[in-house]
Amino acid sequence: MLCVAHGAKSVSSVRPMRLSDDRGKAISLAKPASRIITLAPHLAEIVFAVGAGASLVGVSARSDFPAQAARLPVVSDAGRIDLERIVALQPDLVFAWLSGNPARQLELLERRGIPVLAVEVRQLEDIPRLLRLVGAAAGRTETAEQAALRSALAVRALKARYAGVRRLRVFVEIWNEPLITVNGAHLISEAMRVCGGDNIFAREAALTPAVSPETLLVAQPEVVIMSSGAGSEAEQVARWRRMALLPAVRNGALYDIDPNMLHRQGPRLLEAARAMCERLDRARSGQGRR
Repeated sequence: MLCVAHGAKSVSSVRPMRLSDDRGKAISLAKPASRIITLAPHLAEIVFAVGAGASLVGVSARSDFPAQAARLPVVSDAGRIDLERIVALQPDLVFAWLSGNPARQLELLERRGIPVLAVEVRQLEDIPRLLRLVGAAAGRTETAEQAALRSALAVRALKARYAGVRRLRVFVEIWNEPLITVNGAHLISEAMRVCGGDNIFAREAALTPAVSPETLLVAQPEVVIMSSGAGSEAEQVARWRRMALLPAVRNGALYDIDPNMLHRQGPRLLEAARAMCERLDRARSGQGRR
């Protein structure tokens, strides 16, 4: 949630603002943040997307887009923060991933007096919302608004384009050993629904459940989205061809999508959603992999 009191319209503004995160916690900033740390790769992408990359002083492991992010100090990995390094970098704001960073880790930062905004993208429309929030915090509201409008228009265009299409039974592979997918609450599932796909494991309790090949054979997906990043596209296809009884395999409806785009809750997720929609369209028309 974005609540800005006397919000900054440009980087030069120094008027105070009050910002709320997805925990319902509010922070006050006397001026736009100029030393920002992000605790997830997609958050670093968003900071750059609103034109505030020069204010980023620390990132999480695997923050590799854009390329400048990979050159910044790494202050967290696998949900664990390097508290000493963060304190040494003297941040005036930390962006955290609500479901990816343990609450106790964020509390350690807050006890040191470091403002934390913990955020989560639960639906595609949250991407423009988050761009606006980060832009406000960094004093880049104009650039953020432009990026948010582009994202919002992209979401609307996808929903309009694929409303009413023939629905397909889809399996999304996010890891290969063990075979892991997503349930219906996952953001990837929402992208799939927009594209006219039905997640065959939507009712699983776990957000990212492991599934057996036997269960997959029972579910009979018409399309497999390969997004594990485990090997080249050809290697991934070769693995799937062993499961010749699946309709997706018989019809060649095996499609690769870059996990760095599909798994991350930033603006590039919309590019991955567009790619997923195009691949499901190919499956509807009987076209296999290119």
